[in-house]
Amino acid sequence: MEVKRILVRLRLALRRLSVKNKILILSLVVGCVSGLSAVLLRSLVALIKTWTGADVAGPGSWRYLILPGVGMLISLFLLRNVIKDNISHGVTKVLVAVSRNESRIKPHNMWSSMLTSALTIGFGGSVGAEAPIVYTGAAIGSNFARYIGLSYRNMTLMLGCGAAGAIAGIFKAPLAGVIFTMEVLLFNVTMTSVLPLLLSTVSATVIAYIFTGQNAIFECTLSPFAMVNLPFYVLLGIVCGFGSLYFTRMTLWLEDKFGNFRNPYVKWAFCAVCLGLLIFIFPSLYGEGYSFLGNLLNGGEVMEAGPWMIPLVLLAIFLLKVFSMTLTNAGGGVGGTFGPTLFEGAIMGFLIARVINLVLINSPFEVPEQNFALVGMAAMMAGVMQAPLTAIFLIAETSGGYQLFLPLILTSAISFGTVRIFEKYSIYTKRIAQSGDLLTHDNDQAALALLKLSDYISDKYPHLDMNASLRKVAPVIAGSSVSVYPVVDNRDRFQGLVSMENANTYFWNPDNLDTLYVRNIMEQPLDYIFEDERMDSVMDKFDRSQAWRLPVVREDMTYLGFISKSRILMAYREEMKQISEE
Repeated sequence: MEVKRILVRLRLALRRLSVKNKILILSLVVGCVSGLSAVLLRSLVALIKTWTGADVAGPGSWRYLILPGVGMLISLFLLRNVIKDNISHGVTKVLVAVSRNESRIKPHNMWSSMLTSALTIGFGGSVGAEAPIVYTGAAIGSNFARYIGLSYRNMTLMLGCGAAGAIAGIFKAPLAGVIFTMEVLLFNVTMTSVLPLLLSTVSATVIAYIFTGQNAIFECTLSPFAMVNLPFYVLLGIVCGFGSLYFTRMTLWLEDKFGNFRNPYVKWAFCAVCLGLLIFIFPSLYGEGYSFLGNLLNGGEVMEAGPWMIPLVLLAIFLLKVFSMTLTNAGGGVGGTFGPTLFEGAIMGFLIARVINLVLINSPFEVPEQNFALVGMAAMMAGVMQAPLTAIFLIAETSGGYQLFLPLILTSAISFGTVRIFEKYSIYTKRIAQSGDLLTHDNDQAALALLKLSDYISDKYPHLDMNASLRKVAPVIAGSSVSVYPVVDNRDRFQGLVSMENANTYFWNPDNLDTLYVRNIMEQPLDYIFEDERMDSVMDKFDRSQAWRLPVVREDMTYLGFISKSRILMAYREEMKQISEE
């Protein structure tokens, strides 16, 4: 009770502050909590790996066959019986929350994604922890903002601060956290939004430093950049572009195929067996694969095999990682594509460099394989996420590889440009675009998206019973000054409308008052607005119908009120003015 009393007092104190000060204070708090969540997730994964003994298991260990399926089963049980919600595809879920749910994310997502992903990855699921922690951070920002009563616009900003803080905390990369939020998550970020994002990412990074030290996440041994390697970096960018296209389309295709399973436990059994066999044959597919990635970045022994066998095995791992990742998520595990994308990029970069060196084996010239592995991570991320700036700065910050800034920029740009020729949407936005819910960075659409439909519904119009006679409703109409009346049935379902412009002729004739009923003179509207429609869809209906006022109803046709085009246009102009001022 004492804690609850303190929280109530804190909320009241915050509500007395100006909105700008609320946002600045809350961005620091959200950043710290998101950073702590990132540290906790990493710690839980490491603890589970140590407990299972998988982190020291050698090739051919039975653990690779059994443990990933066990983790998926525990996660599936929690999802179906405790959480009772679908929390996979974290980044996509955040985008949907912004576009459809007024940036509201359920409170359980502040812990559920973190717990289930820790179990999934700790037991060996072949996915990444980054997307779940983004979902966790976004949920923290959304719920904290809702608790103190912020508007949709500012709740969206706090959601972004939480996601940015989560990325910064898990990668120790504050700038990458800001850029990720601006490039991937938030459809419109103004200059006044940058400061809260920076405060959130810096505070999250400091928390990560305090608990895990200041070492880079991807420590690597790099060679100085040489201009002579530029043509090979161009080749790497093109190959990673096509690799990104394979990654995106194969993932979505496999998800559709696994979606045909009706029984979740039958699907789990199938996925657990297939995943266990894949990891047993290729142990580098176990978990996030960051230890294997570390070998690629530091010139360690990749595997014992013939010179040309190593590239062939690496190519097989590259192609199969998509399968192991999708099997993990389809079987009930929770994880993201962020980590697998980095893993795939490192493999492809190392593979390209190794093949070049084998072809030029008798030449004094040698391509630095560690450099190509690192740059490949950025190129693959730029293609899969279609976020080249995030890729460039994330890899530079997490590795300290600023000496490779030029090839990072070059390969990321080429990979991004290559994949855009064939695929307009990223792996995060493809599904949302297909459903028509994708927001863009366009200011016009952003201004419309920030308008909340329920704020502009007016129910000042007296309701008319469809079965009432004109005499019965005449006093209602005489005592009102509105020009249109909704007609409803006895369950308050919308049936039509009575426009005074067309109905006056009926009321002037006394013979009609007892012989005609409301249903006889009502008209049908030019269109309907449904309560959960986005504003751009509402404006499309106004444009098509050429109406200035339309009824708003629920799916069951329950009447909610009317919405006026003029009110929306006024609010839109005000929103655009605010965006331009910021």
